Amino acid sequence: MTQRDGTIASRPHVAWRRTAGEVSLPEVHRSIVVPTTASFWRKLFAFSGPGFLVAVGYMDPGNWATDLAGGAQFGYSLLAVIMISNLMAILLQHLCIKLGVATGRDLAQACRDHYSTPTVWFLWVLCELAIAACDLAEVVGSAIGLQLLFGIPLVWGCIITALDVLLVLYLQTKGFRYIEAIVITLIATIGSCFAAELIFSKPSPTGILLGFIPNPGIIANQGMLYVSIGILGATVMPHNLYLHSSIVQTRKFEQTPEGRREAVKFATIDSSAALMFALFINSAILILAAAVFHWSGHQDVAEIQDAYKLLSPLLGVGVASILFAVALLASGQNSTLTGTLAGQIVMEGFLNFRITPWLRRLITRLIAIIPAVLVISIFGEGKTTELLVASQVVLSMQLGFAVWPLMRFTGERAKMGEFANRLWVKILGWTAAGIIIVLNVKLLFDIFMPDAVLNAFYEFIGLPVPE
Repeated sequence: MTQRDGTIASRPHVAWRRTAGEVSLPEVHRSIVVPTTASFWRKLFAFSGPGFLVAVGYMDPGNWATDLAGGAQFGYSLLAVIMISNLMAILLQHLCIKLGVATGRDLAQACRDHYSTPTVWFLWVLCELAIAACDLAEVVGSAIGLQLLFGIPLVWGCIITALDVLLVLYLQTKGFRYIEAIVITLIATIGSCFAAELIFSKPSPTGILLGFIPNPGIIANQGMLYVSIGILGATVMPHNLYLHSSIVQTRKFEQTPEGRREAVKFATIDSSAALMFALFINSAILILAAAVFHWSGHQDVAEIQDAYKLLSPLLGVGVASILFAVALLASGQNSTLTGTLAGQIVMEGFLNFRITPWLRRLITRLIAIIPAVLVISIFGEGKTTELLVASQVVLSMQLGFAVWPLMRFTGERAKMGEFANRLWVKILGWTAAGIIIVLNVKLLFDIFMPDAVLNAFYEFIGLPVPE
C-alpha cells in the first residue's frame, strides 16, 4: 500500500482485471500497530478483536428465532446443524483472512477488480439485500428486547435502534479498539446470561451429546430442513465474509511474506476462538429451548416473546426471563455495530464509491427499519419472529454468491501467491459451498413446486416426499 494516496500498491503475483483503488476502511486501515519483537501472547493480543466482531454476526437475533424454533420443535436434533455450520464458518472466515492479508483487498474490492461491471452490480445488489435481511433481524431483535424489558412498542423500538449510527461514529473517531472493546463486553454479557440459563434449565448431557451427531432424517423432513437452512443462513452470514476480509487489515503487520504468514496465523486463532464462543451461544439457545419447551408440551414455541413469558414460570426462576431479554438486547445492539461497518465496506468495495460514513450507516439502518416498521404496522407484532426466520432463509439464499468468489480468488496462485489454497482446503471449501448451494436449491424446489411434481420427482429418485 502507498501511504500517501491511500491506494494499494501492485504486487508481482497479483493478477486482476482492474488496478486497485482505495484501501478498505481508510479511516482505520493499518491503525493498530503489531509489535514485531514481542512474545506470542502479546502478538496474539494485538491481533485479537476482529474475530469477535465477526462472531457477533453468528449470534445475532436471527439465530435466536431459528434456534428457538429448532429446539422447541425437534429437541436436541439440530445441534449437529449448528456445529457443522460453525465449522464451515471457521473455514470460510480463515479464507477471508488470507484474502485480505495476501492481496490487500477485501472481498468486495476483489469482486470489483475481477468481474465485469454487470456482474459486480449484480453481486452488489445481492449483498445489499443480504445486509438488509441481516439488519432487519438485528433491528427487530433489539426492538423486541426493548419491549420485553421496558415495555416500549416495537415500532418505536425499531426507530430507537437507528441511534447506534451515532455510537459507531463516535467510537470510530476514538479508535478501532474502542469498537472491539464494547463488542467483546456485550458478547461476555450474552455468554454470562446463557451460562446462567443452562444452569437453571438442567438439560440432559446425553441428549446434548447425541444431538451433535448428524441425523440423515433432517434432509427428508421438510420442517427440519427449513429450520436447518435458517440456522445455516443465520450462522454463516454473507456480510461477515466481506467484513472480515476488511477489518483484518486494521492491523499494521509487516508487509513481507513472513509478516503476512504471521498475520494469517494470529488472525485465524483469534477468529476460531471467537467462533467457538459463538457455537456455545447458539447451542445454548437451542439447548435451552429443547430442555424447557420441547418436553413440556410447548413444542410450538417459536416466538421470542412467548419464550420470554414462559421461561420463568416453567423454570421456577424469576430472573430467567429478564436474563433472556438482556442477552437479546445485547445481541441486537452488538450486531448493529458490525452490520453498519459491513454496509460501508460493501458499498465502497463494490462500487469504489465513498459517501460520508454517517450517511452510509443511516441508509443501511433505514433499509432495515422501513420494512420492519411496515410489517409490524400492517400485520401486527405477532409476525416479528416469522420475519426473523424468513430473513435468515433470505440470507442463506445469498450465501453461494459470496462463497463462490471467495473460493475462486483464494484458490488462484496468480492472485494469492504462496497463500493460495492447498488441495485439502479447496476440497473442504468447495464441499461447504456445494452443501450450501444444494440445500438452498432443494428448499426452493420444495417450497415452490406443485405437489404433483414433488411426488413424481421424489418417487423417481426413491426418497420420501418432504412433509
